[in-house]
Amino acid sequence: MTTAPPQEQRRLLDLQALDTRLAKLAHQRRTLPVLATLAELEGRGDDLHRAQVEARTVAADTRRELTKAEGDVEQVRSRAARHQATLDSGKGLSRELVALQSELAQLAERQAVLEEIQLEVMERMETAEARVAELEAQERAVAADVERHTAERDAAFADLDAEIARTRADRDELASGMDGELLDLYEYARSRTGGLGVVALRGHRTEGAQIDFSLSELAAIDAAAPEEVLVSEEHGYVLVRLDSDAASGRA
Repeated sequence: MTTAPPQEQRRLLDLQALDTRLAKLAHQRRTLPVLATLAELEGRGDDLHRAQVEARTVAADTRRELTKAEGDVEQVRSRAARHQATLDSGKGLSRELVALQSELAQLAERQAVLEEIQLEVMERMETAEARVAELEAQERAVAADVERHTAERDAAFADLDAEIARTRADRDELASGMDGELLDLYEYARSRTGGLGVVALRGHRTEGAQIDFSLSELAAIDAAAPEEVLVSEEHGYVLVRLDSDAASGRA
């Protein structure tokens, strides 16, 4: 059986308040709204990056396609220019000149088709480059949002970390002056219950957690000396009595 003066037992409630405060601060740090915003922005940034890779690939492919189309047009133009120069010189047999005129007509038709293809590719090139530029602008906007919200997060972290450090220092100072056996009992209770180690008891009613006692437990509570440290049989909480008898030190 663990024993401790009533005043020492009641210090557990102060310790629990500090531990509860630390747990709340830690939860607040983990669940800052800005963290969800940053996670959303990160996802948006990833989506934009994938879209940008795809858009740049399309633009690069279209640029190569345009280069080929321009080369095809230039090749036909050069051939037509050579034939036209030959015709203009008047050199050659008549049938050869007639053949050149026929081929020039075919080259003109071919050039028109290739120029139409070139124009279509140019339009797709403009669309692809516009898409790349649009995505780049969106990426810059997201990056600016990330920078702004990161600064907000860091400021919130700094405030919370400072408060956590102050609370932890108060907690350590309080715990350092407490009875070791009583402190171990409290820590063991906290480990079993997930954080709540002590519950205030006023008469037969608990504060901070609802506990229904059996008749045998109530009898044991009433019979216990003020120095006796009580523990809930069902829940494992340390019970700190705040009734007048325990506070005054009377058995």
